[in-house]
Amino acid sequence: MNRQIDLCFPHQWQAQILPRRPVILPRRHFVYPKEVEEIERGALEVLIRPDGTNGESFLATCAVGFLDPAVPTGIWSAPNPREICTVSGGYAYIIDTGAPERFSMVPYRPVLQVYAVVEHDLLLFVEHRAILAWGAQGEAWQTPKLSDEGVTITSIEGAFLHGMGWHMMADKEKPFTLDLRSGSLIDM
Repeated sequence: MNRQIDLCFPHQWQAQILPRRPVILPRRHFVYPKEVEEIERGALEVLIRPDGTNGESFLATCAVGFLDPAVPTGIWSAPNPREICTVSGGYAYIIDTGAPERFSMVPYRPVLQVYAVVEHDLLLFVEHRAILAWGAQGEAWQTPKLSDEGVTITSIEGAFLHGMGWHMMADKEKPFTLDLRSGSLIDM
């Protein structure tokens, strides 16, 4: 499985993707999501060390969504420098590295693409039909349905995101434009 690492946002932590779960677990071990009954093979294992004097390392075990090369797996820095975004087979988790028991799971199952838009302090999560933006304070916005099956981001120009979405009734791809500041649909 191809694992991505994107650290373009400033961050207050260090992280290492482990090839497998350690035989001896560290004292601090967190499983995401909390309610998972069993962490199956393929879970993303990330050793995270928050910066600072009290930054004791912890192991983040992130349940895998899909074992498919079409969905992302990896780590991304986030607009909030204390947060890390881990994606395991299309399941995306935003973890507060200073308080790892606090996390959010992006509602898309699966996330198909992750884009860092540093100039707007946004991490974008793209699924089959819509886009969710994550900012320094959490979820910034979520689009309405942009496509019946397949969203493609074609460019980002200033405050505008341009893309294409396939529409079943028309049986063709149609362009759309979003305002990155609000997530508002400008043109479709």
